[in-house]
This record gives sequence, structure tokens and C-alpha cells, in this order.
Amino acid sequence: MFRGENTHTMQASNGPGIFDAIDRAVADLRGDLIAFARRLVRIPSTPGMEAPAQACAADAMRALGLDVALVSATRAELASHPAFCDDGLPIEDRPNAIGIWRASTRLPEARSIVLNGHLDVVSPGNEALWTHSPWSARIEGNRLYGRGSCDMKGGVACGVYAIAALQRAGLTPGADVLIETVSGEESGGVGTLTTIERGYRADAAIILEPTKLRLCPVQAGALTFRLIVPGRSAHGALKRSGVSAIDNLRLLLAAIDNLERERHARFRHPLYDDPLQVAPVSVGIVRSGDWPSTVPNEAVAEGRFGVFPGESVHEARRALETAIAAAADADVWLREHTPRVEWIEGQFESGETPLDAPIVTLLGRQHEQATGVPPMVEGVTYGSDLRLFTNHARMPAVLYGPGDVAQAHAVDETIDVEEMLTACRVIARTVAAWSCGAAE
Repeated sequence: MFRGENTHTMQASNGPGIFDAIDRAVADLRGDLIAFARRLVRIPSTPGMEAPAQACAADAMRALGLDVALVSATRAELASHPAFCDDGLPIEDRPNAIGIWRASTRLPEARSIVLNGHLDVVSPGNEALWTHSPWSARIEGNRLYGRGSCDMKGGVACGVYAIAALQRAGLTPGADVLIETVSGEESGGVGTLTTIERGYRADAAIILEPTKLRLCPVQAGALTFRLIVPGRSAHGALKRSGVSAIDNLRLLLAAIDNLERERHARFRHPLYDDPLQVAPVSVGIVRSGDWPSTVPNEAVAEGRFGVFPGESVHEARRALETAIAAAADADVWLREHTPRVEWIEGQFESGETPLDAPIVTLLGRQHEQATGVPPMVEGVTYGSDLRLFTNHARMPAVLYGPGDVAQAHAVDETIDVEEMLTACRVIARTVAAWSCGAAE
């Protein structure tokens, strides 16, 4: 990693060939970019263990001459915030690295920007299922493998090296450029919420999530729920004298399936091609019973309840709670033995930036100029930190980065290195036009 040695004033560099110079700089930095991404992937930054990866990112930012701070919050600071999601891990031990490339001379036409990405990764699960260690960061062909390579350390590396490329091309910002590597995104976004509450704001944000280089200015939300269903225990040989909580759970899961279909039948959005896959409902954990020949007296299901763009968290919660109450009321046993819905862990709102927002149109133009084809524009069905920028910082934000989200959380997670280089070029070009005053 290096700081650009030929950095001079933006005005002196802003000629018609500046974007070609940026592209050449990214190509020159190819090896360094890949090496940095591999360093990040080798660090097992599962939730609560992000500090070493954040230190690595902070070192890379300092090498570029950025003003760097490692920032963490306390539970007391965030607990009352409407967007706070408590994953039970100590907030104070989960730093977020923020590097600021400060404007030496403020230009009225230049606008500030945040490049945001998370360094926490989900558990690799059973490592015996992986072809190589999840932390190997091996290169095979044009692909980088390892937990977090796609989601989203490859994107983070692109953001850092976009700034390196701009420096090498001789640009300086006319408004501040911030690069944020945050913790805790996977379980609710405590890191980005911390940066917002500490006052790190800009005129726009690009979140470097794996979108396959698609522009995604809209995200659905996702609310983690727990459904607790009562029964009455009895010996399995006397089944009819008991009430199976599992049977009751099956009844309620059927009601949830019907609710999901009804909700999607009423919703349409131009950025979602699949009308049945906007705000999915999925049950991921079911627990019940303590003996094979005992009728279980309780069943617990945990899952995620999708929130449609434009729908509030309160409306979404009420929809599930109402459906469960109606299904229970139609059953003789459950009418008197009420199931409970609890809202736990990640509570992701939906979020949306208008399609005609300047950052969306500029990013789209730079993608087309860099690749020769217009970008695909779509909404995503998963929760992300975009909603924290749009809903709580009042900042336009867009998801854009290398990698296929189908690889996220998967065994043998991987990302295409060439796609990383393309993303780096597009991000650098966008920052040049947005914050450095480079004429398109």
C-alpha cells in the first residue's frame, strides 16, 4: 500500500483524459488490491471478533494518508435508537475504521461521499465441507476464495483502492471522501449506526455490497421473529389425551405461508422482477420436544419476516401478529392457549433512494462508460445498511459492488477478481466526478 506520490491539485489534473488515467491507475494497482483483499479474508472476523480486521483496514487507510479513527459506541448510546438491533455482543469491543480523504480546497460543485462496507462475516459452519480452509484466501483462476471474499471484503478492498487510484491519477478531493469499514452489519448494523450517531455524514453513500455490479437503490427489510406455540404433554401411547405443539405449529406455519402469498399478491414495484420474491418469509429454526415417545408441550420456530419497500416495521409486525392471532382463534385449543410472537435480534427496516437521485444517475453513467453497457437497476430482497443512511442519516445511498450475493454465507464462498477490478474503476470514476470535480 502506498500514498500517491504525484498528487497535486484537482484543477491541474482535470483534463479530458483523467478517466483514462484513473483506469490505468486501477490496472497498475491490481496486484496490491488483490493482496489487500486476501489479507482481509485471512482474518476470521466473525461477529464480535472484528477488531483485527478493522486494524488491518485502518493501516491500509493510513498508508494512503487519510485521517483515520477507530470508533465504537456504548450500549447506552445506542439502546434507545429506533434502528438499534441488539445481537447480545459487546458493542464496545467492535470498532469501526473511518478514513477521511479531506478536501484541501473546498469546491462549490464538489460533494462529499461515504464508501461503506462491513468486515464482519458469518460463521463458516462445518469447515469439513469446505474444499480448503475458509480463511485460506486462495486464488484459483480468476477467483478469490474464502469466507467474506464476496460478502464483502472484496468490495471493501475496491473502495480503499479506488482512493489509491485517484491519488495515483493525481486527483485531490474538493469535498471530503470517507471510507468506512464497519462491524456488526450481519446482525443488525450497529457499526454503521455508530458512525451516523457520531456525526459521520456526507452528501451520498455507496455501499459496496455484492450486487454483481448492479445498481440497487432499494432494499426490502427483514425482521427476526420467534413463534412460541403451546401444547399439552402426554405419553406418546396416549397421544389423544395430549395436544401436540408440533401439530399446532404446522397449523400456524400454514397460516404464515398464506400470509406471505397474500402480501405479495398486493405488492408491485418496478425494480422487482419476481412478484413473489420481494419480502420473503422464511423459518430457519424449529425446536420441540424432549423425548421421542412424549407428546411435546411446546414448539418454538424462529425465522425472518420480510418488510416491503415503503412498509414500516410496525405495519409488518402487525401483519404477522394478526395472522397468527386469527389462525389461533380458529382452533379450539389455541383459542384458549395463545401462541406468542417475539421480535428478536436483527430488525432491518426497508430503505429506498429515488431512481433520479444524483448519486444513482452518476454511478450509472460511470458504470456504462467504464464497461460499455448500461447497468441493470434492481431492488434487493435482503436487509442492508442502506436503510440506516436513507432513514436515519437522510442520505441518498445505493448498493453497488462486485460479487454475487448467492455466494454470500455459502460454503466455498468466492468472488471474481476481474469483477473487483471493474468495480474499483467504476467507484473511482464516480468519486472523481462527485467529489473531485472531474468533468465527465
